[in-house]
Amino acid sequence: MDYKSEKKEMMEVFYLRSKQHGLKITPQRTAIYQELLKAKDHPSADNIYRKLAKKIPNISFDTVNRTLLTFSQIGVAHIVEGYGQPKRYDPDLKAHHHFRCTQCNRIVDFNNKAYDNISVPKDIKKQFTVFNKKVVLEGLCDRCKKKL
Repeated sequence: MDYKSEKKEMMEVFYLRSKQHGLKITPQRTAIYQELLKAKDHPSADNIYRKLAKKIPNISFDTVNRTLLTFSQIGVAHIVEGYGQPKRYDPDLKAHHHFRCTQCNRIVDFNNKAYDNISVPKDIKKQFTVFNKKVVLEGLCDRCKKKL
């Protein structure tokens, strides 16, 4: 699937899930989601707010932050924990994993079938209901390694 078709499909999922959860599809929500889709770097609420404030001067940081949290609750975005930094968001709902650079905090998506198929330990299955499995690898990215 090409980039344009993928983004169109993701917008359709956004509209559908918003309606299913009784959310009005406002211009602000649409703009926030479109900005999230454009980003390749797992942006924080602040990153998205700064970009949108140039186009929509009366949008508030609180609106952007609450909207992104809502997006994660209705299943159109995932929260990529900030590891002590602000939460970061990912609109890619397909199975994938992350590499996080411990130096610059860059987060990169990657796919790996073996990681997709990791089995949940029995004690965890007994105690908890697991909805999702993700692997996060940490280390130095190519850019930070070059600086050493």
